[in-house]
Amino acid sequence: MCGIAGAIGVLDDRVMAVLDRVDRAQSHRGPDGHGLWRSTDSQTGPGAAFAHRRLAIIDLDERAAQPMTDAPSGNVIAFNGEIYNFRELRDELERAGVTFKTTSDTEVILAAWNAWGESMLARLAGMFAFALFEKKTGDVILARDRIGIKPLYFGLETHASGSAPTLLFASEVRALLAGGSFERRLDPVALSGFVWHGFVRGDGTLVHGIRSLPAGTFARVASATLRVEPQVYWRLPAPTTRRRDTEELAHVTQRAVREHMISDVPLAVFLSGGVDSSAIANLTTREARGVSTYNVGFDETEFDESKHARAVATALGTDHHEIRLSGARFSSDLPRALAALDQPTFDGINTWFVSKAVREAGVVVALAGTGGDELFGGYSSFRDLPRVRRASRALGLVPRGWITRASRAAVRARNGAVREMPPQTRWGKLGDALVARGSLVELYQTAYALFSQDFYGELLSRDIVSLTSAGLTAAQADDLAHKVRGRTELDAVSLLEIESFLTSRLLRDTDAVSMDVSLEVRVPLLDHRILEAVFALDDSVRFADLGTKAPLRSIGLNGLDPALFERKKSGFVLPIERWCRAELGSEIDGVFADADTCRSVGLAPAAVAKLWRAFKNGEPGIYWSRVWAIYALLRWCKTHEVRL
Repeated sequence: MCGIAGAIGVLDDRVMAVLDRVDRAQSHRGPDGHGLWRSTDSQTGPGAAFAHRRLAIIDLDERAAQPMTDAPSGNVIAFNGEIYNFRELRDELERAGVTFKTTSDTEVILAAWNAWGESMLARLAGMFAFALFEKKTGDVILARDRIGIKPLYFGLETHASGSAPTLLFASEVRALLAGGSFERRLDPVALSGFVWHGFVRGDGTLVHGIRSLPAGTFARVASATLRVEPQVYWRLPAPTTRRRDTEELAHVTQRAVREHMISDVPLAVFLSGGVDSSAIANLTTREARGVSTYNVGFDETEFDESKHARAVATALGTDHHEIRLSGARFSSDLPRALAALDQPTFDGINTWFVSKAVREAGVVVALAGTGGDELFGGYSSFRDLPRVRRASRALGLVPRGWITRASRAAVRARNGAVREMPPQTRWGKLGDALVARGSLVELYQTAYALFSQDFYGELLSRDIVSLTSAGLTAAQADDLAHKVRGRTELDAVSLLEIESFLTSRLLRDTDAVSMDVSLEVRVPLLDHRILEAVFALDDSVRFADLGTKAPLRSIGLNGLDPALFERKKSGFVLPIERWCRAELGSEIDGVFADADTCRSVGLAPAAVAKLWRAFKNGEPGIYWSRVWAIYALLRWCKTHEVRL
């Protein structure tokens, strides 16, 4: 696990100084080592330069430092991530005559490229983003893991002072900004999507000119052209008639967990006490003794799940640790937590606080249960969307205007007294959902929208609103519609959860905030071999007793008392709503009252003030996430001096 950065094109003194600033801005990602490599000393001819910040996890020896050069071929790699099946690949390569100088997975990637070329990507099991300089062609291959666990951002300089442009890449958007070669200008399309979702969905970023390499793709970049044209090497499995069973899934899952435990530094498990994290903890105890588990608890009892985690840890016999987080500590650490966000999001800081506490306890690698809900139907969306879809289809011949007016009236009747702002919950967006005409993609987008269509239009100008429809560009909507075509409803909802919520928010946020404190977080349930096995289950098995994640329980909770998990589902959520009204009230007041900043990022100051008043007044259906998303956007843009 590391931070990588690089430049492709002309490597003059100015470009190398830019790369140095980008590299330094990622020092938190790799406190254990630093390396720099360049393909040529020429300041006029094209070439490539890589920088690397190392968080040493596997093979702590200095010989495993990066950028790493392969002596036989002259190829060079800067790699971020872990290859979990590297020992298996190493054995195969050794049988073919390859000699290794280290025990690192990095050297295995170089040897695998020599042996198999681009096809080796399909053989890697892991989370990764890397840049590989191929000496014989002079090209740089950029690649990213299948599900997008590890990030890779790139862009052509926009501040090149009249010189030839250079392609820059890095593990973080804010690092590229620190290089000083990109105009600090908001991308209006990304802004439109952000206000809809509370995060930037897809391969764009909030910064004009900086993009993300899509998950499951690679790109061959020639230093003469600098074109990045991603090629897909993996997609989420399509519907298949070849069905697999839970016994096969159990075998694949146990193997994945075993490989995810490979580490030469202290490793632990995030344990909330819920099904997903408990399954991972249980599976790790089958592989090793003395497994460490960590839980964060709160003084606010309604948010505190520590007793459930403690009960699971006791049943498993783990070395369990509880960390308490108070509102006062949250408030004092909030500036650093917000600074850790690579892009604004309504989430993320909860994982930062957990990661910071675990890292301070001496842990370097943590396993998380991320993915269980998306794979096995744990969210309410799996129940709600098919129901609303049927209602929406039934109203197919009713004019949209009639549906909208009737829905508004129903919301007002249910809400009681006249309020300044109607609820922004799924109930409050009922009219938006019913006019979707049964489109599952549009229904999903409406369900997860932060705001109703009406208030969305109040926050943003008509020009910015028009850049997306239901939070998606036309290309994004077409892509999702194509991907869900031919799938069952539940399978399609699972794909939408993975393609949107998981990859664009959960994984992106987790990487940024955990690496801010130099902690590697691994997500075994998102191993591509598990994904392929799960998507090959029949719906009647995969979504049995919908909402309970029955297959994961049978595989991961075997041996534990089912009574430990007989309670209402609750995710890990900080008591932010309460803290927003208390410790953070004056801070948010100041940010929301800054009309100039609001206008500079395209938000209507009156609408922002209206949202904050409604929240403070306790109006129903105005949840903290709505306020927090706008607060995070304003703070991030002001900190990084990014504006429209």
